[in-house]
Amino acid sequence: MTLRGRLTSAFLVVVLGPVLLGAIFVALTVSAVSRDRTTERLDHAATTVSAAVGALCRQLQAAADAVAVVPAENRIAVADQLVARGLATTVDVTVPDQPLLGRAAATGNGTTSPLSCADPAPRGTATAFAAYAYADEVTVIAAQGIDPALMDRLGDAAGVAVAIGAPAPETGARTTRQLTAVPGQPLPLTLSVPTGEPTLRYAILLLIVLVTAVVAVLAARWLARSTTRPLGDLAWAADRVANGDLDTRVPIPRPDELGRLAGTFNRMTRELQSYVQALTASRDQLRRHLAILGDTLSSTHDLDRILPVILRTAMTATGARAGLLLLADPSDGRLAARCGAGLTGAWDLTPAELAQRRLPSGRGVLGTVASTGRPMRGTGGQSPDEPVCESYLAVPICAPPADPETDPEPGTLGVLALYDRLGGPAFEDADLRTLRTFAGQAGVAVHNVRVHEEAQRLSLTDPLTGLWNYRYLREVLRREVERASRFGRMLTVLVLDLDHFKEVNDTYGHTAGDQVLGEFARRIRIGLREVDVAFRQGGEEFVVLLPETDAYGGVIVAERLCAAVRDRPVPVDPRRPGLDDRIPISVSIGIAVFPEHGGTAQQVLDAADEALYAAKHAGRDTYRLAERVSQAGPEGHLDAATATTGGPQPPRPGRGR
Repeated sequence: MTLRGRLTSAFLVVVLGPVLLGAIFVALTVSAVSRDRTTERLDHAATTVSAAVGALCRQLQAAADAVAVVPAENRIAVADQLVARGLATTVDVTVPDQPLLGRAAATGNGTTSPLSCADPAPRGTATAFAAYAYADEVTVIAAQGIDPALMDRLGDAAGVAVAIGAPAPETGARTTRQLTAVPGQPLPLTLSVPTGEPTLRYAILLLIVLVTAVVAVLAARWLARSTTRPLGDLAWAADRVANGDLDTRVPIPRPDELGRLAGTFNRMTRELQSYVQALTASRDQLRRHLAILGDTLSSTHDLDRILPVILRTAMTATGARAGLLLLADPSDGRLAARCGAGLTGAWDLTPAELAQRRLPSGRGVLGTVASTGRPMRGTGGQSPDEPVCESYLAVPICAPPADPETDPEPGTLGVLALYDRLGGPAFEDADLRTLRTFAGQAGVAVHNVRVHEEAQRLSLTDPLTGLWNYRYLREVLRREVERASRFGRMLTVLVLDLDHFKEVNDTYGHTAGDQVLGEFARRIRIGLREVDVAFRQGGEEFVVLLPETDAYGGVIVAERLCAAVRDRPVPVDPRRPGLDDRIPISVSIGIAVFPEHGGTAQQVLDAADEALYAAKHAGRDTYRLAERVSQAGPEGHLDAATATTGGPQPPRPGRGR
């Protein structure tokens, strides 16, 4: 059953139920009242008729007494006078053994005697009733005839129908009361009134019930329709909204509860529409930032470009006013600010100034997050060294684990912090989940960049000595020659070769030889300036570039390196017993200067290599400066093919040094 049907049924039950019960009660009450009124009417009529008949008997008795007390010669005249006055129908005066002296009216048909008021015993069919008086053996009978006129008078006086004797058979539709003859009321009478059946009242009552039922049905239908129609409109609108039509509105017919419900629904749809529009705009903006972030992550390994994009995207996604991204310095573990946005006060710095800020790990909000690896969220109360804000949210930037089974806890690379959420008092759980996502992206980006840098470093460095390899030598030498040529500066190239290194490998083994090479590289790094660059060209041969250094400066460096190698033997673990645990080594060095000894990178390198040969032929453990070449072209060992080469050539095979 529909809601409208239920409301209609409920209204009809509520309205018609009491009406029907009231109608039944009224009908029963009317019937009972009618019966009571009929009974009361008969009781009153019986009393009235009895009193009237008794009064007649007393009147007859007074008339009989009046005739009896007068002289005999006047009795007939008095009797006639009483009859004439209507005090009796007949007055009979009788003397024993004498005929009737006077009769004003017949008392019957001579077959019966009238009923005596004092002794109403029936003696056949009575046509009159009388009162008797006795005087001097004279009997005076004052009688009243029983005729329809008497019954009519009694009925008019009592308001009922009066009949002598038992009721007629056709009086079943009437209510009767039987009066028996008693002294003072000698007549056996039947009182009757019409049976009080209130048919008209019942008809009116039924009509009222029917009219009420019709009105109730119409009212119930109207009430159900007026109640359910707004609900139907609301259900229709809710279905439209559920299907995505947020422009749907419900009409407000009346300012009642349903009207307020419709108004609330309309306000809800407006708020929902605004929220969806804002969410759509935020989603589109987030997609744009994610697209930018994806393009940045896929197109560059430059953290200075990646990290600001991640920070701005995180701020946009969470609605933060300001943000800060810090990375841990591998050397000392302190947090170094890499980028910031929206910062105020002491942190309102240029990118160069911001890069100089350092925060200790383990202190303050940022330090605690970095040291524990757990996010923190709150309002105010930060360390004095950190940005001032009303609310903050900080999450660690963690590197992805290399192996989730063996390394479940990734290392912390830095901290991503946001400050002062716009449109809200503090950051929420959803903001924390969002920021974790961006921190994960930042961790992957930082890790990938560092892995890329490490891979690039390994591809350009020698794993044994830690010096740059020959591949990087080609690039750096070409770049330094171009720079020196452009700015009119000098560049000195040293080619170094360990003396008798083959004997070290043959006598002590290759492990000891590797130790000697590592120690030799360390001594080279110690003896150079910060701007100088050392390379392992191959085997036991090394190259050192001295930017903006002339031949004199190159000679000084060569002397220092020869002394550093010569003066301190290299400690090793001997392979066989009886061998010394310290290996004395020496180095031969060839020196060439750009542009004095060559006009290209390869020419300078070949000139230094030829100078190295000269040092070897001079007895080793020394250095030699290359011979000057003419500007017209190469001399001696420098042929035309070598002079036109833009960079150094691969190292030549060992030459028995």
